[in-house]
Amino acid sequence: MTVQVEIWTDINCPFCYLGKERFEQALTAFAHRDDVEVVHRSFELDPTLPADESGPVIAKIARKYGISEAQAAANERGIGAQAAELGLPYLTEGRDYGSSFDMHRLLHHALAQDKQDELLDALYRANFAQQQSLFGNHERLVEVAVGAGLDESGARAVLADPDAYADAVRADEQEAAQLGATGVPFFVIDRKYGVSGAQPSTVFTRALEQAWGDRQPLVQMAGGADVCGPDGCELPTRD
Repeated sequence: MTVQVEIWTDINCPFCYLGKERFEQALTAFAHRDDVEVVHRSFELDPTLPADESGPVIAKIARKYGISEAQAAANERGIGAQAAELGLPYLTEGRDYGSSFDMHRLLHHALAQDKQDELLDALYRANFAQQQSLFGNHERLVEVAVGAGLDESGARAVLADPDAYADAVRADEQEAAQLGATGVPFFVIDRKYGVSGAQPSTVFTRALEQAWGDRQPLVQMAGGADVCGPDGCELPTRD
């Protein structure tokens, strides 16, 4: 008996980076953590970005929200302070942005290799804590993938084929829309409970406990009557 947690995220999203850590803190303390299955789903904050477009994050934020670059920089410092409270490294300046589609394709490849969580952590670190850009840089992506335990030839093959796992990424994004997700991180537990945003760990703890309580085995009130099973229907014994 397991609880499934699906998490829609984007590597461009700093709150996804923080939210993953807060969720994992809750999961680590959860009594039934070994019975929780976590699957990461794809969500692009800007699916219209060309693969070859990138630029400074602060300038991008300022344009998107109609604020000054000074205000955008202050926002980045605020996120950096939140990251520091969680023990996460975070560059508050010098980062860039770009299309994350290739990264999501690699994450689906990693899922098939049972390395998805490791690769997501590595991509977050590379994007938020390291200076060298990930965007439009296949060599850098291969380096990160290999560091996360993936086979180099397999990662190169995925990146060389623009159709590899592309349908899986788009299917995740369509499903997110059907579930009503307009932003990330978005957590769905057993397709019954939704948690939106980088919530405090206590919120995730309550959600996990509620989901686990709903998964308790059925209490059988009566038995022994006539039933049908895989081998057919047993005729009742007549006295």
